[in-house]
Amino acid sequence: MANETDLEILEFPCRFPVKAMGQNQPAFEQLVVEAVRIHAGAISPGDVVTRPSRNGRYLSVTVTFTATSRDQLDAIYRTLSSSEHVLFLL
Repeated sequence: MANETDLEILEFPCRFPVKAMGQNQPAFEQLVVEAVRIHAGAISPGDVVTRPSRNGRYLSVTVTFTATSRDQLDAIYRTLSSSEHVLFLL
């Protein structure tokens, strides 16, 4: 989850990136985007950046969205961290 000190200095609404890492599988990007969309609404393709690891085994997906509250951010982090497909979350 995001650091409490970091969240205290955020002024909502604000643009906020969430990065999740998992196995490089076709459905991983969609899983991350859908988890954010549930809590943040529509996500445009320009809000999503994916990068494979050097050896191609892992994939990082960063979704930048307009965060409206700490509760919203907490809900997104809970949803993503509860997925067995998410190995690391920033």
